[in-house]
Amino acid sequence: MLIVRGLEKTFRLRDSEVRALDGVNFDVARGEFFVLLGPSGCGKTTMLRSIAGLERPDRGTISIDGEPVVSSGERRHVPPEHRPIAMVFQSYAVWPHMDVYENVAFPLREGVRRLPRDEQDARVSEVLDLLALSGLADRPVTTLSGGQQQRVALARALALRPKVLLMDEPLSNLDFKLQLRLRAQLKELMHRLDLTTVYVTHNQAEAMETGDRIAVMDHGRMVQIGTPREVYRHPLDEFVARFIGEMSLVPATLVEIADGFAMLQSAIGRIRALAPREGGLSAGARCLLGIRPEDMRLADGGAAAGNTVEGEVTARQFVGEAIIYTVLTGSERLRVKLHHGVELGDGGKISLHLPPEHCSVVAPAVGGGEAYESEETLTGGAGGDAG
Repeated sequence: MLIVRGLEKTFRLRDSEVRALDGVNFDVARGEFFVLLGPSGCGKTTMLRSIAGLERPDRGTISIDGEPVVSSGERRHVPPEHRPIAMVFQSYAVWPHMDVYENVAFPLREGVRRLPRDEQDARVSEVLDLLALSGLADRPVTTLSGGQQQRVALARALALRPKVLLMDEPLSNLDFKLQLRLRAQLKELMHRLDLTTVYVTHNQAEAMETGDRIAVMDHGRMVQIGTPREVYRHPLDEFVARFIGEMSLVPATLVEIADGFAMLQSAIGRIRALAPREGGLSAGARCLLGIRPEDMRLADGGAAAGNTVEGEVTARQFVGEAIIYTVLTGSERLRVKLHHGVELGDGGKISLHLPPEHCSVVAPAVGGGEAYESEETLTGGAGGDAG
């Protein structure tokens, strides 16, 4: 449905240049809910605006349902109003002097998508019913709650019957509990309508819960594309590992790969891990051993063969459903999430088993620099993003 190839965009400032898109390539299938995820300034909003026609890329092509809307080689740039898209913004972008019905109907009465009055009324009634807004049709839009106003904005977009729906942080201005409820509703609705959706967010939890696939972006590049499970369980590099959730990362050297597993010589000992899913690392390569806090286990009296480390508890943090312990093993600190029933005091000795199937081989940050360290866990809240 949506195909992007070789997209580049550079913003030229007075004394510098910012590479917002750096050779971006991806496809979105018909009916897929595709999420662009990354920190502020990574290029995800520039990517969305390029699909919408609000930004003109320097190079590359974009096609929607087989029709090119951007082609730098052919100097083609289809205006936004002639693209089969609709967009929902972070700010509700409703017209405050209109009621709910008029807000939804207005784009169908003006511009290139103008429809006969009876078809306008039919479409507006259809989407108001779909989003449980029929009873509010005559209400001034300014009297609605934030969640209701955002549903009005979504109804207006759906009334255009786009082939691709673009959504730019649509839930970030809502309170956290409302976000949780609307995330599930959005994904279910888009699948029910079989509507191709490109959704921008900086919130990892939102991306995990809504996306069929996630594209993690950094400095204008697609760092990793995959299902939420793939991206969370098998981060390809240090940036993704640190940005998505929480992962302990230990310096290591790749010794060998055999039978789908890698042997690592790490700062906490010799550890067996899943082999990298993509090439690029070979024997002798510097890498990182990655493991999630919830994947480590207490070693049961030495019964576990290999992948066991000894450590000392240096801190603990109560997080409601579990306790997260900081464990010092050698010179490295591991974060271990243990559910209630296990109580360890500071200074206590502990033996940990690191299941090989949950250990990842992670490529270090490009150039050896420090990768982005996320300030949000998978239960993170909302906030603005200039990405």
